[in-house]
Amino acid sequence: MITVRAPATSANLGSGFDTFGAALARPADVVAVSKAETTSIEVTGVGAQYIPEDPEKNTVGAVVEALDAPAHIHIDKGVRPASGLGSSAASAAAAAVGLNELYDRGYTREELVPIAAEGEAVVSGVAHADNVAPAIVGGFTVTTPTATHGVETDIPVVACLPDVAVSTRDARRVVPETASMDQVVETVGNAATLTIGMCRSDPDLVGSGMCDSVVTPERARLITGYEDVREAAFAAGATGVTVSGAGPAILAACEMDDRRHVAAAMVDAFAGAGVESRAYQTRIGPGATIV
Repeated sequence: MITVRAPATSANLGSGFDTFGAALARPADVVAVSKAETTSIEVTGVGAQYIPEDPEKNTVGAVVEALDAPAHIHIDKGVRPASGLGSSAASAAAAAVGLNELYDRGYTREELVPIAAEGEAVVSGVAHADNVAPAIVGGFTVTTPTATHGVETDIPVVACLPDVAVSTRDARRVVPETASMDQVVETVGNAATLTIGMCRSDPDLVGSGMCDSVVTPERARLITGYEDVREAAFAAGATGVTVSGAGPAILAACEMDDRRHVAAAMVDAFAGAGVESRAYQTRIGPGATIV
């Protein structure tokens, strides 16, 4: 048996739609795999009742098929489904790393990214890799159709998760089909700023690079209380705030000394909007780990 811990992730980071991703030190999924004649899946943990155990409908089923590695798979969910924190990606990433080891397939971490991305297509309809890449590789990642590039970084963040759900499919439907040239230039500049900030482990640069006027405003409308939470986070010391992935989680970058204050302010702002929430005081951390 091989057991793998795969982290929650935050995709897009504002200016890097379908390209940027970051692994979070917590929460995480823990997936155990063992060889079997036919694949079976058991799911426990947070939101387990909403996750299908049929291999054809679970993200890990596509990973099993891609690796030709039938197994009994136990998924202990620590990342809530429909959270914007890469719940489906965490399971797929952990399964890919575990099955690769179990069957000695010999893939590198980067080569496992498109394999795990096939699992994302099961839940979102698109085999995007912006969550599975950091879940496997760790740190901050930039993913293109042909490659994944990652860098270790040390950025404190707060991920505030409200007690509401936003499906990835719904969040993709509101993405604008066009953008003005001014918006494109602004987004490229912000994405470049964020990337430099990640390479330098600079929360100020990362925060300013999170700004996005194309996708984020449309997705923010799906999250009750978003503007209040955003303003409260900045007032408490956040350097940048954006929707985490498809939402509804909201991600704030900050200095380590401000992390607790930012977390409390975000939870209070959600409460003021009539929404219960939980804030994870975390940081950008490592990818999937065999435990």
